[in-house]
Amino acid sequence: MAHYERITAAGVRDVLRLAEEVLRERLPLEKVKGDRHSVTLSGRDGTVSVRAHRHGPETVAQAVTDQLRTSRLDLETQYFLNRLPYQPGDVPIR
Repeated sequence: MAHYERITAAGVRDVLRLAEEVLRERLPLEKVKGDRHSVTLSGRDGTVSVRAHRHGPETVAQAVTDQLRTSRLDLETQYFLNRLPYQPGDVPIR
């Protein structure tokens, strides 16, 4: 299992929407669970859960996978987290 964390200026809904959009675009994953603060995606490459919680002007985005840090799922999870805007006004990288 691998755990990742990123602080972002994006809101909780934006983090979860972008997680689903980017990860499903890059891997054959399906949404298996979700609520106001999390989304879980699963497929042949494994399972990833993304959680987001707002703390003042920042959101803490956390991702947990069931794979090793060198797996395809983990590389794409890191790719997604690096696309999140760091400061207000930053545009998510596509």
